Amino acid sequence: MTTQRRTRISDIAKRLGVSNATVSRALSGDGYVKQDLADAIRAAALDMNYPLPSRAGGTQVIVAASYDAMVDLGRSQFTMHVLDGLRARADALGLTLDVQAFQDFAAVTELTQSADVLGLLLLTIDDATLTQAHDLTCPVVLVNGDDPAMRFSSVTPCNRSAAALATRHLIDRGHDRIVFLTRPGRRTIQRRREGWQDAMAGRFDPALVLEVPDWTAEAGQTAISQALARGERFSGIVAAGDILAMGAIAALNEAGLSIPKDVSVIGIDGLPQGRYVTPPLSSVEIPMPQVGAMALDLLCEDARNRDISVHYPVRRIELACKLVNRGSVAPALYRPVHSSTTPRSTKTAINTV
Repeated sequence: MTTQRRTRISDIAKRLGVSNATVSRALSGDGYVKQDLADAIRAAALDMNYPLPSRAGGTQVIVAASYDAMVDLGRSQFTMHVLDGLRARADALGLTLDVQAFQDFAAVTELTQSADVLGLLLLTIDDATLTQAHDLTCPVVLVNGDDPAMRFSSVTPCNRSAAALATRHLIDRGHDRIVFLTRPGRRTIQRRREGWQDAMAGRFDPALVLEVPDWTAEAGQTAISQALARGERFSGIVAAGDILAMGAIAALNEAGLSIPKDVSVIGIDGLPQGRYVTPPLSSVEIPMPQVGAMALDLLCEDARNRDISVHYPVRRIELACKLVNRGSVAPALYRPVHSSTTPRSTKTAINTV
């Protein structure tokens, strides 16, 4: 495997037909370079992924995390891996991170007033916080969230396509009635529900959406146990998070059902602990560390661009996700029948319609 060579000052100089010294002066700000040429050099450096020095002066990045994000961190789920990516990228760029859990956004506002603050990352926040953040003067980037009004740039996984990928994986294996197990609330999770619904198309049945009150295995287990007790018929489960999928597996095992022979289960997240359940959990893997790293890169870029005439519009960046197929998905045992006159088997109620 070949690795891409890092861009050098000489590469930028060659593209623009100027000397290495001119490029160096323009990027560092040491020495006179005409403004239009300096702007062109910095724009080319950005385009060629050259790590520009920040002229904003700050070396500290505030990460303001919501209550939900910090609960998730304590459970070693999504937030932990996003922060790992953020910390690794900050070390590479020579920046320091100040991770703050907040309840009163006024405290976050006060933190951003320091001259040493490069900008603010908002991690898994709600719309009310977006409105408050609009008055800040420092660069702001959303992590694992988006702004419907497009006031702030953001980095998220492509949640809608991730859920569609998981659902189609089951459909391609003959599954017809596929439960979507989720906790409602955040816009990012709503995108996962939309992806499931996209893939289900003509198979869509609102009764197949099972909502839980919390992101825990216990909540997922309870929801599936209750669905089985009601006699719900399904042969596949797409869980909006791996932790819910693990709970679903526990409920199916408790009911004496075989996974994946009787019911297939797939999660969304790709948490490492999914490898250790029985059977190992198939999942759509979210690039969690990369979400954090790219958010920091975007914040640095916004901070740099405040000093030059190159102004990019607010951007919404979504990262692709990949399927990790382990042992919890198999072809459906029976081809589901849609006719309402077809008798329903009581022996195989889970896998027939």
